[in-house]
Amino acid sequence: MRKLFGVAAIVAVVVATVAYVVVSAEPSGTVDLAVPDSLLYVDNGRVGRAPLGDPGVGGPGGMSCLRVFAAGGAAVCLRAVAVPPSFEAVVYAGNDVEKTIPLDGTPSRARVSPSGRLVGWTVFREGDSYLPAGYFSTTAGIYDRASGTLYGSMEDFTVQGIDSHDRNFWGITFTPDDKGFYATLATGGTTWLVKGDLASRTMVPVRENAECPSLSPDGGRVVYKKRVGDRWRLHLLDLGTGQERPLGDTADVDDQAAWLDDRTILYSRPGPDGHPAIHSLSTDPSATPRLIRANATSPVVTVRSDHSTEG
Repeated sequence: MRKLFGVAAIVAVVVATVAYVVVSAEPSGTVDLAVPDSLLYVDNGRVGRAPLGDPGVGGPGGMSCLRVFAAGGAAVCLRAVAVPPSFEAVVYAGNDVEKTIPLDGTPSRARVSPSGRLVGWTVFREGDSYLPAGYFSTTAGIYDRASGTLYGSMEDFTVQGIDSHDRNFWGITFTPDDKGFYATLATGGTTWLVKGDLASRTMVPVRENAECPSLSPDGGRVVYKKRVGDRWRLHLLDLGTGQERPLGDTADVDDQAAWLDDRTILYSRPGPDGHPAIHSLSTDPSATPRLIRANATSPVVTVRSDHSTEG
C-alpha cells in the first residue's frame, strides 16, 4: 500500500526535513501567527511569514515545524522533539501555546477549521499487523479546542459499508459548522473521499480515487488530488451537483491544498529547479499555476483584513 498511495516518497521528504530540524536545535524563535494578510510557510523545517502582496520576500524565522496551519485565531505546528526523539502537535491560541499533543508517528498534514475550534493532523507510522515489515501506514486525529475532546485516531470511527481492518486515514479538512469533516480513506487498494460526523463518530464514502481533500470556504466544493496515470492531478468536485473536473495544473501534485480565497488555492509541488515551491492556482478551468514562493511547503493564509475566509 505504501507504493500505491505514494507514502514512500512523502516519507522520504519528511524524514529528511526531520533530520535537519532535530540536528539544528530545539525551537527557540517564534513567528507572529496572527498578522493578517500573510502567507505562512515552512522552509527546511522553519516557519516563515510573508505579506500576501509580496509572498517571495524575507526568509524563515526560528520556529521549527514540519507542517503548520492557521485559521480563526488558532494555529497548529507539527514538530519533532529531540529528547526523547518523538513528534508533537503544538496548538496555539493567537501566539500563545494552548496545548501540546504527543503524536504517534511522523507528521504529514495539518489543518485548523475556519472558526479555529478544531485542529487536525496526519502522521505516518509503522507496525500495523496487515503491512509487510518496513511499510508505512497513516493515521489521522482531531482535537476539539472548545470541548477538550481528543479524537486520537479516525480508525475508531465507523465507515458505512466498509468493515475491513486495512484502513488508513489522512488529509482531514473541516466543514464550516465544526460538526464534520472530509478525509481520505484507503482500504483494499482503493482511496475514498469520506465525509465524517464527529458527534456520531461515523463516516460515509463520497467518491473513489480522491486524496488530501481541501474544502472551499463556502463548504460547497472540495479540491483533492486524483490518480491519473502515473501522477496525481488536482481536481475540483462540486458537492451539490457531483460534477468533477481537473484543474489547470497538469504537473504531479502531492500535497493538500489550502484556499487563498473563494476561487484560488495554494499548494506545494516541485518548481523549475526541482525543489518544493508554493504555487497558486485559480479554480477557473483555463487557469495556469503561478509560482509564488520557492523552497517552501505547507502554505496557509492568515486572517484576511477584508474578512474573507481561508480553507
